[in-house]
Amino acid sequence: MSCFCFLKIITHDIHNLLLLRQCVCRNLKPLFNFDPPATEEEIYDASIQFIRKISGFTKPSKVNQEVFDSSVKDTTHVVKKMLESLITKSPLKNRELEAEKVRKRFEKNLKNLRN
Repeated sequence: MSCFCFLKIITHDIHNLLLLRQCVCRNLKPLFNFDPPATEEEIYDASIQFIRKISGFTKPSKVNQEVFDSSVKDTTHVVKKMLESLITKSPLKNRELEAEKVRKRFEKNLKNLRN
């Protein structure tokens, strides 16, 4: 998964500085055939990312908010149903091992960029 994170200033005055860490992902990640299985939050996050990509909105206008939210809800339902219905003979993938593979690829690519 290709993600980058940044700090967003929420409030800023002389006495207070509140930062929010936000991550933006460029690729949807596979959710099927993992141990442990995908969580509700992961399914929702993938659904909202998909709808954002298709619509071109990261934050829809007020006039589009209802249809945007409805689309995310519908997509979440369909993805959950699909994940519950898919069948495979492949062994379950370990999330931690898969994440480690991604980190190693990232480090290798970063090293290649620096050379």
